[in-house]
Amino acid sequence: MERSRKEKIVNDLHDALESANMVVVTHNNGLTVAEATELRRSMRDAGASFKVTKNRLALRALDGTPYEALRELFSGPTAVTTSEDPVAAAKAAIDYAKKNEKLVVIGGAMGATVLDAAGVKQLASLPSLDALRSTLIGLIQAPATKVAGVLQAPAGQLARVFSAYGDTGTDG
Repeated sequence: MERSRKEKIVNDLHDALESANMVVVTHNNGLTVAEATELRRSMRDAGASFKVTKNRLALRALDGTPYEALRELFSGPTAVTTSEDPVAAAKAAIDYAKKNEKLVVIGGAMGATVLDAAGVKQLASLPSLDALRSTLIGLIQAPATKVAGVLQAPAGQLARVFSAYGDTGTDG
C-alpha cells in the first residue's frame, strides 16, 4: 500500500474517532464478504460505522484522540465500530455477535471511560438515545395532560350544575 493511501486511512479513522462518542473494538475471525457486508449494513442502519484496519494504522489514528487507552486491544484481526450515539455502536456490535460467533467484542470506550466486553454488553442493553428522548418527552407530556384534565373537570361539572339548574326552571 502506498504511503499517501495509508495517510488517508489514518486521517479518516482519526477523524471518525475524534467525532465518536462510542468506540467498540472487535475481532473478526474469518467473516466472509457477505457477512461483512451484512454487518456493515446493520451498523449503518444503527447509525454506526464499522472499519477493518491494520493495527499499525489504527494505533496511529488513536494518537491525540480520547480513545488512546484502547491501544492494548489492537492485536489480531481487529475492527473498529464508532458512533455518535453512545448506545448504537455497542448495540449493533453485540446484536451481530449474538448471531455470528466470528465477530467477538473485546472492548471499547465511551469518551475517556474504557469498557471491557462485559461493559460494552451492558451498554448495549440500554435503550438508544432516540428511545430515551421519546420516553422523556412522554414523561414530560403526561403530567401536563393530566393537569389539563383535572383543571377541566371542575369547570365541566360546574357548567353541568348550572345547566341542570337552568333546566329545572326554578327561581331561587
